[in-house]
Amino acid sequence: SSGINAEWPLRPGGIALLGLNRPPVNAVSLSLGAQLREALAEIKSKKSLQGVILYSTSPKIFCAGADLKERLFIKEEDVPGMVRTFRLMIQDMYELPMPVICAIDGVAMGGGLELALGTDIRICSTTAKMALSETKLAIIPGGGGTQRLPRVVGVPKAKELIFTGRDVFGEEAERIGLVNACVDQNEEGNAAFVKSLEMASLLQERGPVALRMAKKAITEGFEAGPIRAGLEIEHEAYLGVIPTTDRIEALMAFREKRKPNFKGE
Repeated sequence: SSGINAEWPLRPGGIALLGLNRPPVNAVSLSLGAQLREALAEIKSKKSLQGVILYSTSPKIFCAGADLKERLFIKEEDVPGMVRTFRLMIQDMYELPMPVICAIDGVAMGGGLELALGTDIRICSTTAKMALSETKLAIIPGGGGTQRLPRVVGVPKAKELIFTGRDVFGEEAERIGLVNACVDQNEEGNAAFVKSLEMASLLQERGPVALRMAKKAITEGFEAGPIRAGLEIEHEAYLGVIPTTDRIEALMAFREKRKPNFKGE
């Protein structure tokens, strides 16, 4: 059935896969949004997860943004609540405690790019096409795009991209820092997803609590403003890893010249 394809690892730890599956363009309807929030809540509860990959099950398309056909039939007074729900869904993604990698192998338009901006690491392929194209529809980005894009690419570039609504292709996206990496597309059309799996395999060798505390320190510290405030947040996050059995396991593994077996505790 169309909606969200969520796959959890069978053992503790590991990587969760979150696939957008609403062909043909993964437009975010009210139903898809509700399913995604449900899946995100489930992921948040899995304490030992080392990461999440957000991807699309459809070749050539990541997400076309809001379902405009559905929006035609929504009353004007209901639009603010709907936009707020969409914004909160992306905030749910942003607030997941473990690293989230986004694989963009095709088109990410409007709310689709906003969804990607709610993740930690974005990988795209050379065939990817991204835009915050809302001004073409006489509206503005309402899923956090006006706030997250400037934080990622800088204020002047974000203004240019939001004012013009123009397309950004894979290589430019990497150059301006919109994505972490752009990889050559493969015959299957899933090169960004393959690269995301490679990166996720590195996360699987890292301590789950350490990954969460590192994300907390970076995200909360950056948003706290002055660096002294951020350093206090880093200190608090460090206190979170000291009492873990994983920390002792890492030291033992180093001494015994073997790979550590982390349990996320």
